[in-house]
This record gives sequence, structure tokens and C-alpha cells, in this order.
Amino acid sequence: MNIKKLPRLILSAVFLTAAAGASAQSQFPEKPIRFVVPFASGTATDQLARALGQAVTQETKQQVIVDNKPGGNGFIGASEAARGAPDGYTVFITTNTTHAAAEHLYKKLPYDPVKDFAPITGLGKGGQFMVVNTQFPATSVKEFIALAKKDPGKLTFGSGSSSSRIAGELFQQLAGVELLHVPYKSNTFAITDLLGGQIQMMITDSATGMPHIKSGKLRALGYSAKTRSPLAADIPTIEEAGVKGYDIGYWFAAYAPAKTPPAIVARLNELLTKAAKSPTANSAFYANSGTEVFVTSPEELAKFQSAESKKWGEIIQKAGIEKE
Repeated sequence: MNIKKLPRLILSAVFLTAAAGASAQSQFPEKPIRFVVPFASGTATDQLARALGQAVTQETKQQVIVDNKPGGNGFIGASEAARGAPDGYTVFITTNTTHAAAEHLYKKLPYDPVKDFAPITGLGKGGQFMVVNTQFPATSVKEFIALAKKDPGKLTFGSGSSSSRIAGELFQQLAGVELLHVPYKSNTFAITDLLGGQIQMMITDSATGMPHIKSGKLRALGYSAKTRSPLAADIPTIEEAGVKGYDIGYWFAAYAPAKTPPAIVARLNELLTKAAKSPTANSAFYANSGTEVFVTSPEELAKFQSAESKKWGEIIQKAGIEKE
């Protein structure tokens, strides 16, 4: 081979690779996209996925199929998404439950939240409502704490996600109470039992809890974030209600299976960022759930996830939760 031709050949190869990537990006998608959701239908993550899917379909004219894989604390859905073909047609719409908290709560995960996924973009951030059945005697956070201290370990709280679980655990730690935790496959199942009086309290996302708060079936005692919810400015934050230092929320993000080509990840980032900011998604999810639009580059999401994992790990450790 003529050594003098090598630089020219290398340059040609780079050009062809870049051109192929650009072509793949411009043509994608050419068939329906599957959004894997690790929680049940009706949950906040499911509602978000459907709102984004509608916006993506409007943009691309390709159908988006929302595939709910609830159970196992998000393990089932995460494993399903990780096994997807790295071609851009499998997208994991998830939360801090699978990608920040789970690794600190369980000894073994059937997936690696970093190695098995390619970050696409953040999607949203929000706080949670502390809710009780309207038949429950407590009408404030202080009254709930008083009842809990009167009978340590007797009052129950349910959770169907790590966000909900850790919010309850942090509440116990900072309020100085002892509650009995009851796990569920999703927050919608926990809400059902709360409405039926089988459990006394839960701290749940706005999308799941707000319809029942508005209908008068559940009573909101407080909000988990640092500032009040735009959906219910009359409800105090849990910190305002007397639990000093209480501040915990949740976030949503999108991932592709590992080894998905960068050009396809970039195209998905473009589509999902535009979808999150669209009037369609705003009216179908963001405005009604009190969730803040939170979009990032793939690199920013990777850094954010790393920082969040560290934060959630510290909260879990301080709460004294042992890995299951």
C-alpha cells in the first residue's frame, strides 16, 4: 500500500462514517418507537410517557407504543429496556427509582444503571404530596406526628416507588417517628389501599395524588419540596409544617440501551426535548402534575445521574436502610 495515500484514506473513512451517522439521524424514525415504562398504567411516569409519545408522533408521524412493565421496584422494566436492540426504537422512560436509588437499596440489580444504558435527556422534576384518607383523624403534619409518637410502629405508610419509599423513610428520620412500611408494585396500587383505609399515609407524586386530593377523597398534609406546589399553594411544605430540613423530590429521564449509535441518541434527544417543551405534553402532563420541564444533553444527564446517585445513597444511609 502507498503510505502517502494513508492520510487521504483515513480522512475519507471519517467522512463516510460521519455522513452515515447524519443520514441515520435524518431518517430516524422509520417505524414505531417503544417507550418502556417500569411502572403501571396511570402512574406519573406512564402519564408522562404517553404525553411525550403523543408529541413525538405528531412530529414524526410514527406511532409510539407505551409498554408498561411494572413490578420488582422497576427491575422488570429496566431489565427489559436494557435488553432492547440498540437501534433507537427502544426508549426507557424512567425515574430516580431505577437510576439513582435502587443501587443503594438492593444488594443485586438485574441491570447496571450506568453500563447498560445510554443517557438521552432529562424530562422533568417535581415534589410529592403527603396524603392521608379523609377518615384519618390527622388534619396536619403535626397532628400526624403526634399520633405516630403515641403508637410507635403502628401507623403504616405505603410506597410504590423508591421516591415514595425514601420520602417516607426521611420523614421518619427527621420527624422522630416510627412507621410501618408497606411496599407496593406502583403508587397507584398504594393509593387504592389508602383510599380503602388499609394503610394510613403515603407520600406520592402529584400526578398520582392530585386527582384524589381535588376530589376530596384524600387529604394533603404537606408537600415534600423546598417550595410549595404550583398546583396547591395553600398546602404547606412538610418543612413549613414543622419537619426541619425536609426536602426531597423526584425526576424523570429517558435512556436508550447501551451501544445505541451516538447519532441516534442525538436524534432521540432532539425529539424528546422538543416533545417535553411542546403544548401537547404541557397540557397532557406537565401543567396538570406540577412537574417542571427538565431537559439536558446526554452528557449533562450522565453527570446529573451520578450526582443524584450519590445524594440518594447518602439519604438512604442516614435513614439506616439496609440493602435487601
